[in-house]
Amino acid sequence: MESINTGVEFYSNVKASEVEWVWYPYIPCGKITMLQGDPGEGKSTLIIHVAAILTKGGYLPDGQKIKKPEMVIYQCSEDGKGDTIKPRLEQAGADCSKVAFIKEDNDELTLEDERIRNAIIQISAKMVVLDPIQAFIGHNGNMTNAVKMREILSKLSKVAAETNCAIVLVGHMNKSGGGNQLYRGLGSIDIAAAARSILMVSRDKEEPWKRYMFPVKSSLAPEGEPIGFELDKKKGFRWIGKCQINVEELLNVEKSTGKKDIAVEYLQKLLSVEDLASTYIYEKMKEYGIAKRTVQEAKKISEIKAYKKGKIWYWHMEVGDSI
Repeated sequence: MESINTGVEFYSNVKASEVEWVWYPYIPCGKITMLQGDPGEGKSTLIIHVAAILTKGGYLPDGQKIKKPEMVIYQCSEDGKGDTIKPRLEQAGADCSKVAFIKEDNDELTLEDERIRNAIIQISAKMVVLDPIQAFIGHNGNMTNAVKMREILSKLSKVAAETNCAIVLVGHMNKSGGGNQLYRGLGSIDIAAAARSILMVSRDKEEPWKRYMFPVKSSLAPEGEPIGFELDKKKGFRWIGKCQINVEELLNVEKSTGKKDIAVEYLQKLLSVEDLASTYIYEKMKEYGIAKRTVQEAKKISEIKAYKKGKIWYWHMEVGDSI
């Protein structure tokens, strides 16, 4: 009697292996990591500095040593490559000959794009950063569609596993206060489910130039200690290292400061190209659900100057001021 091939396999035939790490226990190789937080908290700056260390083979802020310089793909849709991204990489001390990006031309990159796998294989990338995830969903995607996001992230997880590359998705938080922080990432909870590690960035209540990265989900290792860093407009970026902080207290602060941070980021984007009339800015921010008083507070934080031209008031921001 012929045996029937049912497609069943036994774990006794599976070769056991250990998880490799870009940064233990925060960023695993061959898996998806989410780096999330409210706008303006320094997520992009943080991951750029991690990428810089990776390209140089230096020491991570907790003292771990990168064995050898590695290749990184940093894909950012929100900033210019020449005037923003490269200067930030250089300021972070990155070896830019080891940091690549995928050329999009007229064909936008999505999370399902075969070019991600091809690029990883082509340069043997150790880490890929997609910043922010919202920009790579594509026209056919919907971050709130659980079925579609599960399908998309399943494909991306396979790419990570097949190439043993760490894929880091940078994401903004939604406006919800309270509750499990896994559910505050924009879009379907399936995004959080697909990630093996979820890291959050928040600022210090008393010293807002201090920020902390800490895990809110760690499926492959015990949760790591919070990692501190400073992000100051004049002094720039500086690692603090491992910190003893009250994470719950930080999360409570987020509820009250999130809206203002979003307003700061939107203002910086609106004024990054040209000066705009204050009436236009207030109308635009109203569309985002941000009140006039919050806009005025964000204006003060961003050190935006106002001047009158004819009968119209305009706002001006020095581009170099934004972090």
